Amino acid sequence: MFQSFFLAGFEGSTGFNRHGEWFDQVVATGHDANVDEDYADIARLGLHAARETVRWPLVDCRGRYDFSSLEPFIEAAKRHDVGVIWDLFHYGFPQDVDLWSEAFPRRFADYCYAVARFVAARMDGPCVFTPINEPSFMAYAGGEKALFAPYGSGRGWELKVALARGAIAGINAIRAACPDARFVSVDPLCRVVCPKDRPDLAPQAHDFNNRLVFQSWDMLCGRLLPELGGSPEHLDVVGINYYWTNQWELNDAPNADGNVPPLHDDDPRRAPLSDLVLSVWQRYGREVMITETSHVGDNRGPWLCEVVSACHALLLQNVPLRGACLYPILGMPEWHDRDLWTPMGLWDPLCHRDPGAGRLLCEPMAEALQGAAPLEALHQAQQEAEGRRDSQFNHARRKRYAAR
Repeated sequence: MFQSFFLAGFEGSTGFNRHGEWFDQVVATGHDANVDEDYADIARLGLHAARETVRWPLVDCRGRYDFSSLEPFIEAAKRHDVGVIWDLFHYGFPQDVDLWSEAFPRRFADYCYAVARFVAARMDGPCVFTPINEPSFMAYAGGEKALFAPYGSGRGWELKVALARGAIAGINAIRAACPDARFVSVDPLCRVVCPKDRPDLAPQAHDFNNRLVFQSWDMLCGRLLPELGGSPEHLDVVGINYYWTNQWELNDAPNADGNVPPLHDDDPRRAPLSDLVLSVWQRYGREVMITETSHVGDNRGPWLCEVVSACHALLLQNVPLRGACLYPILGMPEWHDRDLWTPMGLWDPLCHRDPGAGRLLCEPMAEALQGAAPLEALHQAQQEAEGRRDSQFNHARRKRYAAR
């Protein structure tokens, strides 16, 4: 799908946090001011693909579009030969948009159409988009627990349906503007286990693991609420966000941010990443991608080694795994505490101490990335083999049509 198996994910969240404060992680990490250097850095390490955010609140001015915040990222991607997945709605939305309203899908579709035309006119090859990032998490945090805008309480299911309706409308609009566009539909893949002394909770855990976590993807592909307009064609590439925090004990008490303590790395109840990704492919039969994954501090290098091993195992099983995104590629401040920085990227920005200080490379993570060369080679060989098979199939099909 891209030149490299690994992608660099530039954190692009915007919005209003639980304190009602505006945040913009592109600005906070200095990526807006250093985009050319950032793309040069990732290209030097062999990362020729990225996830990048089109910040809807900055682009959409009451239905009129200003792409000045987007142009530098397009130019940097072209200059350094980096393919991009463009996130169009990464939590933040214009203040005059009501996500609960019937007008939301149309407003979002108009914005998607405008962005797709703008990007397609300036970049070669098929354009790739994520219409709505993590609708399940946004529905929970923003619609059920009021942890950030739109501050809904007890309306998680309602927001999840609204976001699915918006995503379907957005995909349709993008296809009208850019018929060969590809779509990566991104959501967290989470898993719960029963407490050791509560085996009676097994049905509840099974329901979460086999139904609830898949609802947004099921709506997109038309399995759930087909009246929304979803279909198999709307679920192109299934984007799986997976962190060390994505497996936990059922009924554990969440903290103030809505997070629960994750299972320890050595907990035998943890399912391997390869098994989780395999289950998604078996459920949908679509191409898959790990669209977010990382760890913090000294765990970054070992975690990446674990991801490399899982991806290698999946490719050997001929799972159509199209890449893995190191997300975030830059350490970042917490949404709800701007002074608290989390070291979870390949680089730690020093801009929170000195705007001109640049980035500090996480050497163990960089070494783990360089050690993934055999994985890159296997992926490339499989991509070439698939290309030859597709070419042979299309040639045979043309011969059949000519014989008629």
